[in-house]
Amino acid sequence: MSTPSPRTGPALPQTHPLATVGLDEAIAQQFRLLECTAAHFEGAQLFDADSGVVPGLGRPRTTARVEAVLADFFGAEDAAFVQGAGTGAIRAALNAAVTAGDPLLIHRAPVYRTTEVTLRGIGVRTVEADFNDPRALRETLASGRFRWAYVQHTRQRLADSYDPGRVLADCRAAGVRTLVDDNYAVLRAPRAGVELGADASCFSLFKLHGPEGVGIVVGARDLVGRVRADNYSGGGQVQGHQALDALRALTHVPVMWSVQSRVGAEIAERLTAGEVDGVAEVRIANAQDRCLLVRLDRPVARELPAVAARLGAAPYPVGSNSRYEIAPLFYRMSSSALDDAPELADWTVRINPMRAGADLVIDILRASLAALNDQKDD
Repeated sequence: MSTPSPRTGPALPQTHPLATVGLDEAIAQQFRLLECTAAHFEGAQLFDADSGVVPGLGRPRTTARVEAVLADFFGAEDAAFVQGAGTGAIRAALNAAVTAGDPLLIHRAPVYRTTEVTLRGIGVRTVEADFNDPRALRETLASGRFRWAYVQHTRQRLADSYDPGRVLADCRAAGVRTLVDDNYAVLRAPRAGVELGADASCFSLFKLHGPEGVGIVVGARDLVGRVRADNYSGGGQVQGHQALDALRALTHVPVMWSVQSRVGAEIAERLTAGEVDGVAEVRIANAQDRCLLVRLDRPVARELPAVAARLGAAPYPVGSNSRYEIAPLFYRMSSSALDDAPELADWTVRINPMRAGADLVIDILRASLAALNDQKDD
């Protein structure tokens, strides 16, 4: 743990951001999604959505068509929409895979809060291994104790460096099946967990500009089939209009996130070059969503979001890259990151440009720090 300096505070750990998708590749993803859509929809069906537990399907026809589109797009055997967004998708997949008392291999790091609730509710026995250490992971897998492992695609600890594809390959070689939390990573990283060989990817469509509360499990037919069987209630179904809304929104996401990643890199470069007084250090990190961690030279990180909000920034997230979030986000570090590094709370602010350009983000940061400096002088 870093020792705080009276002037600049604790240093940020070295981060290892996940690879991002370039603009040309993002455009290709958008086009491929529409190719998959054309394979499962007649044109008029994209303007019409049904509801209800259709006999033989157990869900709306439109929902089933969109599930087929997304299964094709991710190269998976099947896909099932669920209510409860990303948390609901993870819960549904875990309930389909493990039962109380089963051992479940997880990374040695703070678990995301809502996932922790799910694991506690199921009653599995979690066993930790350091995914950053390939040899230690393989030794743990070699014990033969596990049928399933749970992998978070984005970073749980700021210093995490593991390659999710390598972790999944090691699990597969040991005969261990895998569930991946792809929230904050799908369509931003080059490939989702299921495309890297996982048995299922679980993620929120709300985080991809879709409607509130909609999540999806994409993966192996047996697992997705159990998810669908568990979700037989009409009240638990994702209705056709919700599924279509999610698909429409998804067509914009690859290009939008590619631009956002490029803007974040520009901001990091300009802040590192000293463009804003009061900034001590900058890191790009996958701390939940891909963001900038900005360490200040004074312990004013708790106060800064409220000041930035008066200048047009969002002071808190709605869904972290949901359709509501267009203004740049100035916010505290995530709870799981602070569990691992609580000493950063007073010194480090999390910034996501969302739909904004680098100039606006830097202007808000500069003006916010100046305002806080004026308050101190007063």
